[in-house]
Amino acid sequence: MKVNTQMRNITLVLVGAVSGIAALQAFNGATAATNAETYKLLNLFGDVYDRVRSDYVEKPDEQKMMEAAINGMLTSLDPHSSFMNAKEFADMNVKTKGEFGGLGIEVTMENGIVKVMSPYDGTPAAKAGILANDLIVKIDGKQVQGITLNEAVDKMRGAVGTPINLTIVRDKREPFDVKIVRDIIKIESVKSSIEANDIGYVRISTFNEQAESGLSKAIQDLDQKMGGKEKGFILDLRNNPGGLLQQAIAVSDVFMEKGEVVSTRGRNADQVERYTAQKGDLTNGKKLVVLINGGSASASEIVAGALQDQKRATMIGTRSFGKGSVQTIIPLGNEGAIRLTTQRYFTPSGRSIQAKGIDADIVIEQPLPPELMGKNVSTEGEAALNGHLANPGGGDEGGGSSAYVPEDKTKDVQLKAAVDFLHGEKVVTNVVPPSTKPADANKQSN
Repeated sequence: MKVNTQMRNITLVLVGAVSGIAALQAFNGATAATNAETYKLLNLFGDVYDRVRSDYVEKPDEQKMMEAAINGMLTSLDPHSSFMNAKEFADMNVKTKGEFGGLGIEVTMENGIVKVMSPYDGTPAAKAGILANDLIVKIDGKQVQGITLNEAVDKMRGAVGTPINLTIVRDKREPFDVKIVRDIIKIESVKSSIEANDIGYVRISTFNEQAESGLSKAIQDLDQKMGGKEKGFILDLRNNPGGLLQQAIAVSDVFMEKGEVVSTRGRNADQVERYTAQKGDLTNGKKLVVLINGGSASASEIVAGALQDQKRATMIGTRSFGKGSVQTIIPLGNEGAIRLTTQRYFTPSGRSIQAKGIDADIVIEQPLPPELMGKNVSTEGEAALNGHLANPGGGDEGGGSSAYVPEDKTKDVQLKAAVDFLHGEKVVTNVVPPSTKPADANKQSN
């Protein structure tokens, strides 16, 4: 009996080994076929590259060719992956520190055209009237179509005090020119003030390396000025295009005692990272409102999603942009770096806002002034970008909304709604549902 058991075990091992070998051979066969196809395509690339070198009408810039080829490979993946040469990589590092030369706009590429995501507060672009969703079709009279996003950004940078002429298309109307004088862009990512004598207001315009430290200082200063008697705080993330993931986590942590802030997930099921808040709410649990709109993207949405899911804050405004992916900067020695989308991020409840956005708890639309009536000042959101990643949960895509914020705070109805809410007043949406009949709409507004 003992011998029979041993023989059965040996038989099972042999059968398992044979099955394993067969599976391994099948896998290797599939891998070999994939590799063969890859090598075939690489040979094709080499053939094309050699033909261009030998037969193009003029001697080509081979470094520029290779950089364009690499960038083309990356930009074909999604709108946020790209190649940066050494100079562009250095410029990016300067930008994240909060001071750089240029116009002061966050841009992306759409159908070969540079599209403005958001102008930064107080910069030459903002002062010149550049708006979210503007399309830059020419730079100093030269067409943008046909060059890369990095090349376009490089053309917009230059010596401080020098002018640049941008040709803008807004709301599919006739192009018009805007002259802007370049300046040193110092992104003061955090600004604060006291509203209605008892409300602490903090605006974060971008998530650079100064965001969390600036926020913490602003809250402490406001608390001291109001003697700790403030009714609550307003965190304004409108038209904030995002920035550093770690800063978004740190900013969320400022308002949280515990709980998950965000999780990131890669291609494989086991590639999950979770980030949680550390004990210590700097506002001591005071009521919190977060203002968002169509220009609130990426890191802004991480903060909004965390505070919304953890029931720590009330969102007021309009739906956010819907950028729910994480880009990793991978240095390539002295040759630059690649910006590669490596993960999607998920809010504490497990939802992905990719191509959907964060919905406000109380929707308040910002009325447009007469000079902007009939013009498009809304962002179409991530869902409108060609090649964007799909939301892993499926369903309808959306994201994006009005990105207009008046400079005059007395005309800022979203800010007023936030103040009223913190004062305990009932705040309801000012948007009439499309299905509402005109007569009913009039009745509601009276």
